[in-house]
Formats: sequence, C-alpha cells, structure tokens
Amino acid sequence: MESAKLRWCLFLILTGTFLVPLNSTMIAVGLPIIAEELRVSLAEASWIITVYLIVMTVTQPMAGKLGDMYGYRRLFLVGMGLFLVASVLCIVSDNLVWLILFRGLQAMGGALCTPNATAILRYLIAKERLAKTLGVFGFSMGIGAAVGPLLGAYLIDWWGWTSIFWVNIPFALVCLGGCFWLLPKLANQREAQLDLLGSLFLGCTLVMLVLLVTHPEYIAFWTVLLCLVSLVLFFLQERRCPYPLIDFVLFRNRLFTCANLSILLSNTVMYSTILVMPIMLENLFGYTLPEVGMMLFAFSLSMSVSSWLGGQISERMGTRWMIMLSFLLSVMATGGYLSFLWLHAAAYMTFVLLLGGLGAGIGLSAMQNASLQSVPRTVSGVASGIYSTFRYIGGMCASVMVSLMFGFHWLFIVLMAISVVGVVVGHGSTLSPSSRKQAEGGVQAG
Repeated sequence: MESAKLRWCLFLILTGTFLVPLNSTMIAVGLPIIAEELRVSLAEASWIITVYLIVMTVTQPMAGKLGDMYGYRRLFLVGMGLFLVASVLCIVSDNLVWLILFRGLQAMGGALCTPNATAILRYLIAKERLAKTLGVFGFSMGIGAAVGPLLGAYLIDWWGWTSIFWVNIPFALVCLGGCFWLLPKLANQREAQLDLLGSLFLGCTLVMLVLLVTHPEYIAFWTVLLCLVSLVLFFLQERRCPYPLIDFVLFRNRLFTCANLSILLSNTVMYSTILVMPIMLENLFGYTLPEVGMMLFAFSLSMSVSSWLGGQISERMGTRWMIMLSFLLSVMATGGYLSFLWLHAAAYMTFVLLLGGLGAGIGLSAMQNASLQSVPRTVSGVASGIYSTFRYIGGMCASVMVSLMFGFHWLFIVLMAISVVGVVVGHGSTLSPSSRKQAEGGVQAG
C-alpha cells in the first residue's frame, strides 16, 4: 500500500477508535443533568454508564472472533455504523429506558471496532513499525479518555447533554466513509463457527461480575452462584468446542499470557488511581473539584504521551524491558501515593501523578505488540479481543478494590505489590523460538 494511503487509513482508524474511550468518560460529568431532565434518580441514571461497561466487556471477545471469521474490515465498518446510528438515537431518546438501550447499542459498535482495528493494523503495518503505530494508537485512545470529562463538561454547559452525542456524528461519518473507500478488502481469515453457547456462558459471567462491581446492592447468593456456575460451564464448553470463543491453547504461549496479564495488572493500578484520587484529594485534603480535575488530567495526559513515547522506543529496548520499566515506574509512583498521607502539597502530588501516568502508559504499546506478535495473523482478532477483555477485567478489579477499601494506605500497599508482580510478569515477556516460529509461520493455535 502507498505510504500516503496508509497514513490516511491510520488517521481514519484512529479517528473512529478515539470516540470509544471518549464516550466512556465524557458522559460521567453529565449524569446529574441527564437525571434531572429525564426526571429519574442519579442511581437510575448511572445505568447509562453501567450498560456501556457491560456491553463493552461482553462483546469484546466475540468481536475479535467475528473479525477472524468474516473479515476485520467488514466488522470494523459494521461497528462504526452501529456507533453512528446509536449516537443519533441517543440524541432523540426522551426517556431513560431508550437512552440505556441505545447506549448499549453504541457500546456494541465500539466493541466491534476496537479489536478489529488493531487486527487491521497488524496487516497494514510492517512488523518493524508496528510497535510505533500501536504507540500512536494507545496515545489516541488515552487522549480520548483523558479529555472526555473536560470536553463533556464544556459541551453540556454550552449546548446541553445531547451535545455529547452530537459531537460523535461528524467524526463517525468521516471515519465510516473514508474507511469504506480506502481500507483494503481483507479476505476472511479462516473457516470457523461462532461458539454461541460459549458466548452465552461468558456473557452471563461477565454481566454478573460487572453488576457485582458497579451495583453492590445486587450482591446476593443467587447472583454469586449464577456467576460461578456460568463460569464453570464456559470453561467446560470451551474445552470441548471445535471452534472455541477463547482458544485457551493460546495461553500456552508464554509471551501471549504475560502480555495479557501485564495489561490486566497495569489497568488495575491505573483505574485504581483514577477512582481513589478524587475521594482522597477532596475528602481528606479538601481540594476543590477543579483542582482535582487538573491533577487527574495531568495523570491522563502523562499516560497518553508516554504511550506514544513507549511505541517510539519499544523496538530498540525490547518488549521485556519496556514492560518491566512500566511497572518499575508504577512501583515508584504507588510509593509516592503512600507518601501523600503526610506530604500533600499540590505540586508534589501532581509530580507523583505525572510519574504514575508515565508508568501506566509507557509499556502499553509493548504489551499490545507482544500480544499480537506472539500469535499467527489468522487469530489476530481473537488475540485482540482477549487483550481488550483482560484490560476491562483490570478495570473491574480496580473497582472492587476501591469499593472494599479499608484505608488509603492499605490500598496503596496493595497497588505497590501488584506493580512488583508486574515487574516479574514483564521479565517473562520474551518471544521464545517456538512461539516465534508459530507466529511467523501462521500455524493455527488450536
């Protein structure tokens, strides 16, 4: 593919996928206004966020598998089309039920886009440039999450809550039209069947997990039992299914396993930081909401910039050292969080949060590149879906830890321990000769 056309394809893919994290964080600041205008309680309105998380988590593994079966380009276009239509329907929703329903449709579109976008990049980008490209991809996704609350606050203040959906339309149209004309038509990657029963069991498990995390009032014997039973049934189904939704044979590959464990641990530390800092800074130290917002923006911006930087230097340093560096910085940052309890000047806290963002972002490109490079191209969609699922599970682990928090110091000690485990996992992130032969030769993982 010509370099100019390749750059346009990359720009269009980044434009579309940027909207997914943006819409995940942008709506949070608008919940009180949406609840007031729709005449519902804030607890009821929170389902607008919960349904997005549930659908994104459940759909990711299926989205990657569907891409392997029917083509990554096709699934990416379908996902962006769903995202566009759902954004329009959210604008015209006049009650909470419809808004929740269409937010779920929007999340489904976003979930179809993300793993198939990374699978497309593996086909379009030369191997020696893939890490740098994934760094730019991570930077774009990080910026989307970082600017979401600030952009949402200004849009809602100027034009009302529907403006956070209006802003999606021009970008989604540009992405959809441009990708339709410019993205090459990739052949279906392999003959397979969708594991519907496995999808049902995994979906039930993840839905129960998300509900238990986001709505503790639903914690009851039957929800925990249903979660455990569906999880056991999912594992049994995947072992006997000829075309499993998640091929557990992939986890025999040490690099693939380490890459996915790394993103789970990294996201646990990162989301715990984002969730706990507003509570501590406001309630314990009396900082105002704008001051807290600027400190967290510094963290998110640092994470986004370091994600791009990590992609630039990943090939020179190597996967193992980049991931280890990421967690070593997180160990230092979480130690700094612990010192907040007696050193709480704004300048010092901002510096430590910048360090935390650096640790959270600099290894992301290496983790994602390791996950993709460790498997054959024919299962790139499945690998991307598993990676995205592990990323969301890390976020759910963070929610559980913060909700069960017995004290700030204990949480930071646990986060430091998780970062130390991440260093150990990162040390195992090397591509063995057998794994390299399998990935480059296109040998089926199953």
